[in-house]
Amino acid sequence: MSTVAPLREFVVALTDLIESGADEARILKDGRELVGKLVAKDDWLPDAFAQPHPQYYQQYLLYADPRERFSVVSFVWGPGQKTPVHDHTVWGIVGVLRGEEREVTYRKTAAGAYEQSGNGVLGAGGVTAVSPTIGDVHTVENALTDRASISIHVYGGNIGRISRHVFDAATGEAKPFVSGYVSDVVPNLWS
Repeated sequence: MSTVAPLREFVVALTDLIESGADEARILKDGRELVGKLVAKDDWLPDAFAQPHPQYYQQYLLYADPRERFSVVSFVWGPGQKTPVHDHTVWGIVGVLRGEEREVTYRKTAAGAYEQSGNGVLGAGGVTAVSPTIGDVHTVENALTDRASISIHVYGGNIGRISRHVFDAATGEAKPFVSGYVSDVVPNLWS
């Protein structure tokens, strides 16, 4: 039987880091280490928060800080599932728990369009970060064609309530959106 103790330990450690007054650069640096430790073992995520949908990637809330300083989310990607070009407006750290995730990053051109600026694939245990200060416009997709991939995302706010943007890469046109969550419950961190 799995235990959510690693998630509880992560939440406590990240809360301590944030309450220490750490700036964004330190949160991203130290937070990457914390996320790396969390995704190093794939034995703690409850099955209810690891279920793919046949058409759409799923965003399950695992924890939201009561002051909305951060949130922890599991993203479950079925084969071929992908985000549009989008931003976050807050810092974020992503660790792959299971499978592989492909990311394509974008930068805004002088003409206002978005052009690709990088790409890569993260396997299980891999960690990356986004932020408006280091770049946070990208697409993400399941790099596997035969099974689901799961990543754990940590954001500097309650990402399911934050107004963000999807972009038409060719024109730069932005449309606001709020992602919400597919789950009505969160895991019991004290089980």
